Amino acid sequence: MKNYVIIIIGSILLTGCEQVSKSVKETFEPTEDSTVQHKKDEKIPVSAPNSYSPEVEKQIEEAQRLVNTMLEKHTKTQNDTYTEGKNTGFLTNENKLKNAEEALRKLPQYAGKEINIYYTMYFYDNGSILVMLQHPTNPDYIDNYEYKDGKWSEPRPEQISVRDDIQSRLVPLDKMDFANVAKAADLYSQKIAQIEGAKPLTSIYISIANNKIRWFPASINGSRERHSIELNQNGTLKKFERE
Repeated sequence: MKNYVIIIIGSILLTGCEQVSKSVKETFEPTEDSTVQHKKDEKIPVSAPNSYSPEVEKQIEEAQRLVNTMLEKHTKTQNDTYTEGKNTGFLTNENKLKNAEEALRKLPQYAGKEINIYYTMYFYDNGSILVMLQHPTNPDYIDNYEYKDGKWSEPRPEQISVRDDIQSRLVPLDKMDFANVAKAADLYSQKIAQIEGAKPLTSIYISIANNKIRWFPASINGSRERHSIELNQNGTLKKFERE
């Protein structure tokens, strides 16, 4: 069983972190076809388990933690670049965040059209935002936008592979209230204050998989301990525990 987890984790570099979580579940959950074949070959009645065994659940959780860690490391260089400069308290300023969202909604190319966020969105305490959006007229295209000094940039094309499942990585802007970033930032800061040696929050980002939002960072590292943290879609606390 452990070999399955190792193979899946190794596929991260080829398939992307957000797909691995789904792969983990699918690996341990028998399909209808495989169950039927087993009955035919072995002549032994087989029924799908109602839940995963504690050992398998533990392996899935460990694989998910590794996925989270690799995704955070993957974005570290980008974060280091955009967190340089003066922090303005942007992450906890609900009014400024709402202004950024309103300005995004007013982009002329999206007039009368739905705005869909693709894959990731980064918020930095220096007042910057990076986001990828589905093209307003060609759903197979993705564009990059940057929010800086209170204005959104012109779109820059993102290169997309035919293997990228665009539809599963989309979330409507209507489901991503920028005010929730302030809620999440306040929550992160509270938890960071409880952990000795943890660094102050300078950025928050979301990742989209299966049309659902996941908040990052997914862990808080201190000098003596490490905690995993998981938020609900609206930025409220779902889980916080020591690892």
